[in-house]
Amino acid sequence: MKLFSAPPLSQFAKPKTQAATAPTARATTLPETPSDIRVMPITRLAHGGRWRVEAMRALSEPCLLWFTRGQGRITIGGVTRGYGPHNAIFIPAGVMHGFEIGQQTHGVALFFGRDHGVSLPHATHHLRIRENSRQVELSGILDSVQREMNSDSPGSDRAAKHYLGLLSVWLERQLGTAADEAPKPSAAKRLVARYAALLERDFRTGHGVADFAAELGVTPTHLTRSCRATCGRAASDLLQDRKMFEARRLLADTRLPVKEISNSLGFTSPAYFTRAFQTKIGKTPSQFRRTG
Repeated sequence: MKLFSAPPLSQFAKPKTQAATAPTARATTLPETPSDIRVMPITRLAHGGRWRVEAMRALSEPCLLWFTRGQGRITIGGVTRGYGPHNAIFIPAGVMHGFEIGQQTHGVALFFGRDHGVSLPHATHHLRIRENSRQVELSGILDSVQREMNSDSPGSDRAAKHYLGLLSVWLERQLGTAADEAPKPSAAKRLVARYAALLERDFRTGHGVADFAAELGVTPTHLTRSCRATCGRAASDLLQDRKMFEARRLLADTRLPVKEISNSLGFTSPAYFTRAFQTKIGKTPSQFRRTG
């Protein structure tokens, strides 16, 4: 079993100042729903468009991705790596990520809910599970959670939470076993992880790459060079991708006016938002809302 881990988001978080907060950004933020425990096939995550898994986003709850077949790439906190069969990837709440999904990709995703009440890691972990017994154990726990969540039997919700506790223990044991195998992140990875954390915190403010670079104490050129080294994309691409995911989510899942969505994402005008959206997505916001 090999372990890859990313620095915890909490170590990069800084208190927000009043000046850094956009007036309307938080007011129109749409929490992900539902917020309870749920298990679903990974292929279903792309329901409504591949952008729902491939574009950069962060969730307000932890999740575990368990890939049983197929391979691809996943970007977490600005760092891209490959995934393959029997890879378990734990992503804490608030960590920006996106991943490729193909026809040969199979597995399940477990969403813990915002009030899960179990002990979970504070950092991202990418586990490559080699031992068959550990693969079977994880699949069995996930199957049990799903069975209880689909059951009408008395105490099924409580039983599902107990299985989450077993999953928490499973994760703790795997991380403990492989702790010495975790490579130390390079300077570029540490910088990009800090950038990803800041981006997730402030992408609605209208800040550009130069603003983020200044807060990180580096030049925009150095930040972009580091992003290209860790995920093959420019710093501006990560920022735009995150904003466009949020724009599509608000257009698809709410009835908020385009003007309000534009303001909430820090665009200087609805016209500028429309041009940027159409350039990236190929449709105007109104067309996307009608046709998806």
